[in-house]
Amino acid sequence: MEPRRNQDPGRVRRKRIQAGLNQTTLALKAGISKNHMSQVERGVTGASPRVLKQLADVLGCEIADLMPPEPTVSESAA
Repeated sequence: MEPRRNQDPGRVRRKRIQAGLNQTTLALKAGISKNHMSQVERGVTGASPRVLKQLADVLGCEIADLMPPEPTVSESAA
């Protein structure tokens, strides 16, 4: 069974790289541990809404930018 995640790990990683930050720096600025940041990016654990807000603030994006994309009509009908 796949772990429940709020965030899209790939999107979190891409936003971090676009911001020119490494995991340690992002974690420090967001007020979370480096280990938790790594787990969020690997999809091992989900980020709480509070952590997602902190990450979005540091990355200069919206929380929605860190979330999985909405399913398209054709995907939801399947």
